[in-house]
Amino acid sequence: MNKFFIILFHTFFTKLKSRSFILSTIITAVIVVGIANIDRIFEAFESGSDRDQVVTIIEERDREFSSLIAAEAESLGVETEISDMSEEEAENRTSQGELDAFLVVSEGADGLPEAVYKARSIANERVPSLMRQAVQTVKVQAAAARLGIDESALDAVYAPVTFETEAVSDTARSQEELNQARFLVNALVVVIYFSVLAYGNMIAMEVAAEKTSRVMEILVSSVSPVKQMFAKIFGIALLGITQYVVIITVGVLSVAGNAGSGGYTEEIATGIPSGLLVYAFVFFLLGYLFYATISAVLGSLVSRTEEVNIVITPLTLVVVVAFLISMFGLNAPDSPIITITSFIPFFTPMVMFLRVGMLELPVWEVAAGMGLMAVSIVLLALIGARIYKGGVLMYGKVSSIKDIRQALAISKKER
Repeated sequence: MNKFFIILFHTFFTKLKSRSFILSTIITAVIVVGIANIDRIFEAFESGSDRDQVVTIIEERDREFSSLIAAEAESLGVETEISDMSEEEAENRTSQGELDAFLVVSEGADGLPEAVYKARSIANERVPSLMRQAVQTVKVQAAAARLGIDESALDAVYAPVTFETEAVSDTARSQEELNQARFLVNALVVVIYFSVLAYGNMIAMEVAAEKTSRVMEILVSSVSPVKQMFAKIFGIALLGITQYVVIITVGVLSVAGNAGSGGYTEEIATGIPSGLLVYAFVFFLLGYLFYATISAVLGSLVSRTEEVNIVITPLTLVVVVAFLISMFGLNAPDSPIITITSFIPFFTPMVMFLRVGMLELPVWEVAAGMGLMAVSIVLLALIGARIYKGGVLMYGKVSSIKDIRQALAISKKER
């Protein structure tokens, strides 16, 4: 058992001190901080130079529409001023930087307002969009007045319809709970997806690297291959847990720092049911053990690190399919294909958790999904240990199924 922990902690600390691990942790933590502060980031972008712009409104004939447009624009948050200068003078002053932008208002053939927005650069669409909205509002009001339509009646026509969604069942989730579930499901799906790609590849590369350097031959003589396999799996698992603890801590602190701001992330992240978090951890753990065992076995079949991607690619494609099914399931969690795939071990960690988060499932369905995963992991461990035992002693080109048969044959001889 001591040798098991020696390999486990050697794997853990070696990867923990690697530049790739430190860099990926820092980058992910920065992304989490960015997501937690997304509202402030948007505000920072919006509080740039365009927010301080003053739009000069020019109407050469009279100011019938200018004052109305200016008032409407001000209500939308755009600072305006009405000027008597000519369009040519406004263009010259704008090109010289004296004016931020100007709006030329005229009366169309139908007697309704038309406008042209001019600025040195129109790359930022925020202010032009708001000015277009202001002109459109004034045009609608002018047209309504011409037709004798009362303004209150016009407001009633354009008022948004009152439409709410309510579930009849007492056990069904509310819209707020569904939004929280979507947030967590999305997060877990992304976590599992990248965990399989990163940690699975890491395990396979670790095994292949030892075979390439012939260290494996020395290890096999002192430690059983089965102990090696599980020591590496749990060593990388400990590494993953460490990384996610750091990232989650950063996320929690970031959300806590925004407490009371009323932002979107605070609304979603706070009040998530504790039961859902437990399910998230359980399915993540089951998914990791399932895919990590397969990755370790596949890594034992190759002789060089360059060949790892060849054997890992099919597993990666399976994870991509699971990811796509989960994304589809967010909008249709009760779909038959979602129900069926949630009981297939390759898809269960993502798809079953999706159903748990979005629907009120019977306990037996969740238990059945977890049970199938547990049984699959045990079977994979038993079969995988035999393949791994023979695979670590194999050298040569990868030939998939033949390699597995050969590894099993070598394993029998080594008994």
